Amino acid sequence: MAGTFLSAEWRSLVMLNYEVPAEVLLPRVPKGTELDLFQGRALVSMVGFRFLKTTVLGAAIPGYRDFDEVNLRFYVRALADITRRGVVFVKEIVPHRAVAWAARTLYNENYFAHPMRSQVEPVGDDHRYSYAFDAHGRSHALSATTHGAARPLAEGSEEEFIAEHYYGYATQRAGGTLEYRVEHEPWDVHAVQHAALDLDGGAVYGEAFCAPLAAPPRSALVAVGSPIRVAKPVRIA
Repeated sequence: MAGTFLSAEWRSLVMLNYEVPAEVLLPRVPKGTELDLFQGRALVSMVGFRFLKTTVLGAAIPGYRDFDEVNLRFYVRALADITRRGVVFVKEIVPHRAVAWAARTLYNENYFAHPMRSQVEPVGDDHRYSYAFDAHGRSHALSATTHGAARPLAEGSEEEFIAEHYYGYATQRAGGTLEYRVEHEPWDVHAVQHAALDLDGGAVYGEAFCAPLAAPPRSALVAVGSPIRVAKPVRIA
């Protein structure tokens, strides 16, 4: 991909998915995009994953190659080309202040730094994945226990909708929108037999997200992940 800004591997992606009223998300939709709905429903995803082997403009930065991330995201598509389906981040949490500062400065993404930890542990023949961060005076965590071997995404499924968005969109301070393409191969996914979210949604994301994130997730998946490349951003609006 020409103009690569960042390359890395995204691995062990836990994705817990929730339905929210569209009016909660509409004020956050970047100019030049519209909500991308699944069967008429507006969805958000709590995502925890490992960010590995990171390079920026082809250079590795010692101490910042491998770390965890937890984010809350929703789904949009470009008005100019509805095949450009992407995500908008409500908030992204990483353990490094420098990473958060760079993402806010370069992309105006809503990054924050908090202490974090993750774990993958066997549970009989299955595996439990968990991601946690400390903020607002308490610990918050998401987890999923998988069952069986990973399999390709089912065409037309909700899990395909969640995983197959290849652009990011970010509203800029002075107005307008940046778009950046994320390139990776389609991900195989594990079936999830148990998922949990222990979170003060109001404190972390605002009261509008409190009730939706307090409900059981409507779906959950764990993606194996892959190498990824993020293009340099372009302004679309």
